[in-house]
Amino acid sequence: MIKADCVVTGCRELATCRGPIPKRREALNDAGLVENAWIAGCGGRIVFVGSEEEFRRTVRPEAGAVTLDAGGLVGFPGFVDAHTHLPFAGSRANEFSLRIQGWTYQQLAARGMGIRSTVRATRAATREELRDLCLARLDEMLLHGTTTAEAKSGYGLNLADEIKQLEAVRDAGALHPVDLIPTFMGAHEIPDEFRDRKEEYLDLLIHTIVPAVRDQSLARFFDVFCEEGVFSLDETKRLAEAALSAGFGLKIHADEFVSLGGTELAARLGAVSAEHLIAITESGVAALAGSETAAILLPNVPFFLMQDKKAPARRLIDSGAAVALASDFNPGSSMTSNMQWVVQLGVFQMRMTIEEALNAATANGAYAVREHDDRGSLEPGKKMDLVLCDMPSLADLVYHVGRNPVKHVLKEGRIVVMDNKVVYNGRVVRDDRVASSP
Repeated sequence: MIKADCVVTGCRELATCRGPIPKRREALNDAGLVENAWIAGCGGRIVFVGSEEEFRRTVRPEAGAVTLDAGGLVGFPGFVDAHTHLPFAGSRANEFSLRIQGWTYQQLAARGMGIRSTVRATRAATREELRDLCLARLDEMLLHGTTTAEAKSGYGLNLADEIKQLEAVRDAGALHPVDLIPTFMGAHEIPDEFRDRKEEYLDLLIHTIVPAVRDQSLARFFDVFCEEGVFSLDETKRLAEAALSAGFGLKIHADEFVSLGGTELAARLGAVSAEHLIAITESGVAALAGSETAAILLPNVPFFLMQDKKAPARRLIDSGAAVALASDFNPGSSMTSNMQWVVQLGVFQMRMTIEEALNAATANGAYAVREHDDRGSLEPGKKMDLVLCDMPSLADLVYHVGRNPVKHVLKEGRIVVMDNKVVYNGRVVRDDRVASSP
């Protein structure tokens, strides 16, 4: 008999998102739907997914096991948000007002606003202030079903403040149920003090900050903004090769506004992901289709920036690329951490099916941070990260816009959201985290 210390009974529908990951082409359209499903875990890992009859025949709950009656709810894996800029301070609502009046993202950046204004606010914040900002934002993510999130630095742009951001991510991750995957992105912009000395900033990144982040084990990935007016293709290549040599996984902000060949470079260097891809070329699509590099699409960015052009999700999916969806949560171009909304935009604006969008936000999101062996689908052996929603069917995740249907969330088999309220024993180290049993 299989032992279990957590049992969820009676899911009307359970989208398991199971199967080989990454999901490509037709496989992306299979959500692995199981009706009238029971799911059980032990030690935070899934040990059973199937029918009540099979459960009663093969699983034995331990004494004191937590049992949650899903009561006809619809379940799916916790969202894996593979692209966020979580640890920032300040607001850019004033810039948002200017953009409504017609100013472009690039025009704002040229006038010292944009990323550079967030850099000033983040530098002024303490590590503890950044940690607390992260914790509040993680609560909001969790309430909407996100259980794992990548978190980029990139608003420090010097040694002390990049380290401070990454330490805040580490500290918040130790206190919160949402797992954080840290990414060092000192190559997000050129800081004001180096505007006329770009080569010196490249040297600082390569020879000082990259080694310091590596030596303190503060990040798993390195990201660079390959874009006109930021880092050229050659500069991106230099930075990427230095990061790879230092042992980081590689991510590249590529082809967001202007196609410089960043996507092709990402595939050529074996990057974990190429991200944005609004201006991707056919050459870039072909490069991703034949590679292990994930294509992370961020549909809220063109929506938030009020742009007509969007990443070509259908072309990428049909070509065989490993497509993921993420929020790009940041104060300038995507002020949302709500992955439900991202899934909805994937359907309404990118012409993805509901199943494709869900898989892209879970299984392929996990792949885009190389966590797919551990999470992103509901299968035995993986973390029991489960979202339970009060809705008639999986289709209502997109059909009923503007409503948060999340009722309960389990993280590693522990209830961390109950009746749409955060109930984990917050602000304590991970090993001591507990939740009330229903």
